[in-house]
Amino acid sequence: MKKEDSELGESLIDITENGHAKMVIDRPIFNQQKLDEGFEAGVRPQSSLKSSCRKACSKCACSKTCCKNFLFGIFPFLSILKGYNVKSDLPSDIISGLTVGIMHIPQGMAYGMLTGLDPVYGLYVSFFPVIVYFFLGTSRHVSMGTFAVACLMVGSAVDKGVAKFGGVFEGCNDTTVSIADVNGTNVTQIGSTGACQDEIKLQVAMAVTLMVGLIQLGMGVAQLGFITTYLSDPLVSGFTTGAACHVFTSQITHVFGISTARYSGALKLVYTYRDFFTNIPHTNAVTLIASVICMVFLYTIKTYINQNPKIKPRLKMPVPVELIAVVLGTLISYGANLQRDFGVTQVGDIPVGMPIPKVPNFSMIPDVIADAFAISIVVFAISVSMGKILAKKYDYEINSNQELIAYAACNIVSSFFSAFVSSASLSRSLVQENVGGKTQVVGLVSSALLLLVLLLLGPYFKTLPKCILASIIIVALQGMFRQFFELQRLWKLSKIDFFIWLSTFLATVLLDVDLGLLVGVVIGLLTIVYRVQRPYACVLGQIPNTDIYRDVKVYKE
Repeated sequence: MKKEDSELGESLIDITENGHAKMVIDRPIFNQQKLDEGFEAGVRPQSSLKSSCRKACSKCACSKTCCKNFLFGIFPFLSILKGYNVKSDLPSDIISGLTVGIMHIPQGMAYGMLTGLDPVYGLYVSFFPVIVYFFLGTSRHVSMGTFAVACLMVGSAVDKGVAKFGGVFEGCNDTTVSIADVNGTNVTQIGSTGACQDEIKLQVAMAVTLMVGLIQLGMGVAQLGFITTYLSDPLVSGFTTGAACHVFTSQITHVFGISTARYSGALKLVYTYRDFFTNIPHTNAVTLIASVICMVFLYTIKTYINQNPKIKPRLKMPVPVELIAVVLGTLISYGANLQRDFGVTQVGDIPVGMPIPKVPNFSMIPDVIADAFAISIVVFAISVSMGKILAKKYDYEINSNQELIAYAACNIVSSFFSAFVSSASLSRSLVQENVGGKTQVVGLVSSALLLLVLLLLGPYFKTLPKCILASIIIVALQGMFRQFFELQRLWKLSKIDFFIWLSTFLATVLLDVDLGLLVGVVIGLLTIVYRVQRPYACVLGQIPNTDIYRDVKVYKE
């Protein structure tokens, strides 16, 4: 430091009586007129239409570097594999891939039931989107496939579609659907000759999936990745918690072995529970006992072994408790003839091989646009949020717009192969990361395991009781229900965020999943307007012996 600078510093810094350093700033005071007189201001450059077009065209110049960057942008796996270390990364990816693949099998079958389709369609979702995302996705750690909230929303759209088309579609004239209206809520009671009803559901699900893909593709091309900023954390948390209540309600009937009518619209949960409690005397005791034993087994292993801080570091991979439950349930059901002797509902036939590619029914698309739009936003918000959390942890970035294109490709391809809407799974993504997965090569390994199941092992799960799959789903919801504990933190942090969480949750529970999301978004936007129009204002006072000003209501002196 120069001598004059040192002297200047000594003249500007002094020590006050209370021991705190004091800085004295000495500079001329300007007003706008003196500033303009002393310094000549230039003119802010204005861009013309011609210059804007010329600038845009310059970005489209074709060169080797430009083509390379474009190719690596569209196919991010090229840049990821470019630095791939086979010796250190491949073993970790193989172990993680096998672990995630083992999770895919029971979760795929269980979440497949949420859509109203056969469980095998959940296995398709665990296979096709994972492969597509490997080529187009920018996240190295998220696990694509089935996810409870997405499956629930697809199931809601399927119920509406079945009611809309009345079962008379594509040669299914022998299917009859009677629809009654209970206080504005649609009650769908379906009498069908099996295959036709399933075909209608499948066509509606594939139409929804294709439309979701097209919407996400349009958003990706239009660079609308920023849209998730309008879905605040309290909104997403309240929505997913409310959706978890719908998921729980849809599976509790399988746990008790009873049946209820399928409702859609406002107050659907109220009418479902009314039917549920009415039919409780018809509970299947064997089904209920099997469900309770399964849930206790799943919760115990997950809580006291897989999540135990003392045991978890010693495990090379989490105990595949869901797969163990599925295998044991299948063997016990087969050996004890639970369906024949005790009336326990089973999964039934699972076709062997890959699904035959089929073009989705385009005539259904106009009727599913509203549901598809809501699903596309929710899936994008949840998947990108999970991807950003893991990317921040490992110091890399994901491209929200490229993620939209990747999700779009996953859903468009899936719609031709009988696989419904896919999403990133929170539980599988965390397992994939904790086990040591490095890249999306994990997805290729898990897909190879799923391929083995689809080609060879599928029929062996024929005797699997549906109550086991329902138990797997219910236990998996505990993470979502823990979000209730956020209310106490939000109340202390921000009353407005507390209100957003609670109102979104109640709207989702009392109305429906899609309406709940709409209400949450509207309330979130209204609170933004309120905060802008009514900002916090206070009187500032000077703290004695300082030039610091603070709120006089907070600092009484």
